[in-house]
Amino acid sequence: MEEMAKWMEIIFDISYLIVIWVLVILMYKNRANVKEENKLTAKLFTIAFFLLALGDTGHVGFRATAYLMGGLEANTLLVGLGSLSTAITVTFFYMIVVEIWRVHFDKKRGVFWWLMMIISVIRLIVMALPQNRWLSQDADFIWTLSRNIPLMIVGLSIAAAIMIDGVKNKDKIYIAVSSMIFTSYLFYTPVILFAHIVPMLGMLMMPKTLAYVAVAIIAYRSLFMKKAAKS
Repeated sequence: MEEMAKWMEIIFDISYLIVIWVLVILMYKNRANVKEENKLTAKLFTIAFFLLALGDTGHVGFRATAYLMGGLEANTLLVGLGSLSTAITVTFFYMIVVEIWRVHFDKKRGVFWWLMMIISVIRLIVMALPQNRWLSQDADFIWTLSRNIPLMIVGLSIAAAIMIDGVKNKDKIYIAVSSMIFTSYLFYTPVILFAHIVPMLGMLMMPKTLAYVAVAIIAYRSLFMKKAAKS
């Protein structure tokens, strides 16, 4: 069972990295198709998913490599560096998503915007503390929780803000984006809370990851694809 789960994860990880990098490249390649009023939003989406792909190349890429080199426990340096890389980039990913919300819905940098940025910076500071033990397989649950709570606050808060403004403006695209962010946390939360007790819950990271891929596809289709001319 464990062997099958290992190979499922390796195949999934490699497939995911291929798909997310292809989407990032397509976003950059087709930036000329973006309407003038959406240029900044499209640029922010491209940067956000470039960072996500970069961090996940370290995270899932290093995990896949570690499996192939004798297992996770034998390659704690690779696994730890991968976890740290994705923890940093996903923090910046959500900071950019907050900015996407602000730009798209024409918001000011008010209390909510600043609060999201401050909480994100707090997460980065917490992650820098040695108690996180990034290079150890024996991570402290309290510290794992401490660095993930700020991310969950920012992620769920911006998903709610996007949903509220999306519904208010009847913006189906951003309603879909918000729904996928909520979906990602639906799968991510049990992993954070209980994977140290039930390791197989880590498999929920697969549908969580697919939710991010869905956001990238939604962004690409709505902003970067050339629309067929109406007859």
